[in-house]
Amino acid sequence: MGINISQRVSVVIKKIYYTHERYQINATFAMLYHEKPLSVIELAEHVRISDQLIQIDENHYFIIFDFTTQKNSYKAAQNIIQNLDIHFNDHTSCIALDTFNHLKSPQSVLNRLNMILTEIRKKSYIRIETEDILDH
Repeated sequence: MGINISQRVSVVIKKIYYTHERYQINATFAMLYHEKPLSVIELAEHVRISDQLIQIDENHYFIIFDFTTQKNSYKAAQNIIQNLDIHFNDHTSCIALDTFNHLKSPQSVLNRLNMILTEIRKKSYIRIETEDILDH
């Protein structure tokens, strides 16, 4: 991940933390992996309008499910996966979800999401997972 992308993600995470602290608004962070290159414009067609997308590279996308608890973000992630499966006629997408915790540094959030994705890709039958997979 380039330094500019890393800084941009860090700034966005800090803004979400501030919004949560100030207004108690929920959010969930996610990382989507898609095997084939996918543009933000293509992905945006399958993501809720209230969610934020940042392209990390041609296969990874940082998603912020704004105004969404982790439970509801799981449902949103299921919808994204289903839409991408139908659109691309494949099953190469997976999404990592990390519990919102304003005490985590932005770099920690990204590291955890990448570790979750690594665990997901080890098991072909898992497509969406939370940080609970790291405990096993």
